[in-house]
Amino acid sequence: MRGTNALLLIASLVGITTGLGAIGFTALIRYFNRLFFGMTDRFLSQSLGAGGFHYWTAVIPAIGGLIVGPIVFLYAREARGHGVPEVMNAVARLGGVIRPRVALAKAVASAACIGSGGSAGREGPIVQIGSALGSTVGQFLGFSGERIKILVGCGAAAGISAVFNAPIAGVLFSLEVILGDFAIGTFSPVLVSSVLASVLTRSILGNHPAFAVPGYELASAWEVLFYAVMSVGLGLVAVLFTKTLDVMEDGFERLRIPNVLKPVLGGLLLGLLALMYPQLLADGYESVRLALHNYLALGILVPLVFLKIVATSLTLGSGSSGGIFAPSLFMGAMAGGAFGYLAHAVFPEVTANPGAYALVGMAGVIAAATHAPITALVIVFEMTGDYHIVLPLMITVAISTVVARSVSSESIYTMKLVKRGIDIRGGRDLNILQRFHVADVLDDHYTRFPSQAPLDNVLAVVEESHETHFVVEGSGGELRGLVSLHDMRGVLAKHDVGAALVAEDVARHKIPELVPADDLQKALEAFNLTGHALLPVVRDGTSKIVVGVVRREALLNFYNLRLLEQLRR
Repeated sequence: MRGTNALLLIASLVGITTGLGAIGFTALIRYFNRLFFGMTDRFLSQSLGAGGFHYWTAVIPAIGGLIVGPIVFLYAREARGHGVPEVMNAVARLGGVIRPRVALAKAVASAACIGSGGSAGREGPIVQIGSALGSTVGQFLGFSGERIKILVGCGAAAGISAVFNAPIAGVLFSLEVILGDFAIGTFSPVLVSSVLASVLTRSILGNHPAFAVPGYELASAWEVLFYAVMSVGLGLVAVLFTKTLDVMEDGFERLRIPNVLKPVLGGLLLGLLALMYPQLLADGYESVRLALHNYLALGILVPLVFLKIVATSLTLGSGSSGGIFAPSLFMGAMAGGAFGYLAHAVFPEVTANPGAYALVGMAGVIAAATHAPITALVIVFEMTGDYHIVLPLMITVAISTVVARSVSSESIYTMKLVKRGIDIRGGRDLNILQRFHVADVLDDHYTRFPSQAPLDNVLAVVEESHETHFVVEGSGGELRGLVSLHDMRGVLAKHDVGAALVAEDVARHKIPELVPADDLQKALEAFNLTGHALLPVVRDGTSKIVVGVVRREALLNFYNLRLLEQLRR
């Protein structure tokens, strides 16, 4: 078995394995929770709400740090923090290669962190675990770098799908955040992997949304304005979260204590905060459910927004292991619930109850923090199964993302990489793409046709050529268009071969114009926009005289060679 079928088969294996890994990871969290607290998550939440929190439990997150520290600093440093930036770096710069030990290290470290009360989520760990499994399978089978990257994306999608029971969101997260590639050759394996992971976890754990919510819908058309205003605040909350986490990571990095003890210190500080606000411990899903059902007062909603930012930054900034999705959901629910409380108190006739705003707020903070609005929209929709709230969701994720990007160009995922001198967009390292230019990959050997060349002559040349795209030039060498095999098939289906058609009749005229001084980032964006195998390069924007072409394959090979040289240095 070769080609696409083999890749789909291996993607299925990755999806099933990641689904099993997600089930095992969840069980491991429960084990550590019972180990540290001596009770289940539900009983813990009930005890905390009844005032049963004891002072001695404030040191439990620090004890969890004693387990996490040696794992992330001595065994696998990639397991430190929320993990997604490491996966993005592996895809963009390392050919998708992730060390097999990362899966085990991430599972144990994150389970110990969350199980001991660390303020983090489980989606980041399972994304990294699934990605490591996909990479390991690809390496074992001797796959090429491009195929290993796809398997990494399969593992990431399967992880999100399994943890949140959200297969569509898993696919979008993988393509939008991890791979930066929506091509059909990438989409199909990722989709298969995500679906199988969801089917497996649903068959074992049951098919139910992560959050059961009452039925929400727009109370009036005017309510759209309230959601728009709230979106601005959600975007600012997400930026504050991103900046605080960045500052906390720098602060712990500068501390002159052994690295293995830093998670202990972070856990101790978190435990002290939890003495007054036990809702800050772990993923906080119980508090999110309370906010969605309007069981939390304004006096508790507001402080929890900012304290959760501090709590999560202490946990992850100190080197502990966990994800940022759950904390973002928590912040969004609290911030949205607080805004909804005020809006409903002032305008009760035209606004829904605060729970609706809490639900939409979850998507707003995730979208703004990750700069992934499509993923945020779909994941909250799938997690709740509430279609009636989709219009406010769409408005909120769009505005909150724009606000966050206007304040900070980096997401919570890319911020960490940029601090290390790695600038990634669309699954590529922009440091390399912006450093080199179109002139570095220019090819002056290409097949061209005069604009008035008869179609019969064009077909005769095409039949003998291995190319799929051909440049059409005027009498003075100026660019007149680009002809592809696909375009010619469409024309021949509508006209007789002997019709009086010329090359210019079948050419595409609206194509990106590249000049030798353009950087490779612009060229790659043009390829992603058009899907062409090559693009013409003109001398300048005025004369439009063709001086050569850039081939997509040559550009990517050049990028990979430069990247390899950089990594060797």
